[in-house]
Amino acid sequence: MQPLACRSCGNTVLVAKSSLAHTSVQWADSSRCVEFALAGSLTERAVVSGCTALRASIEDAVRAGRIEVPAE
Repeated sequence: MQPLACRSCGNTVLVAKSSLAHTSVQWADSSRCVEFALAGSLTERAVVSGCTALRASIEDAVRAGRIEVPAE
């Protein structure tokens, strides 16, 4: 897994790409994420499908070659 900071909130997560379609994200602290903070409680955060700003940050990092994607 590779560290990546969200360009929106600056929160750092660990990211692994198994393919272009599959991404694993490990959060150390979701409390800094604006989208998760809007959900409120930990229970409500559990049903949030993800953070669009982080998704965009990951996609940009893949395009720039900062996140490795294994050859399929």
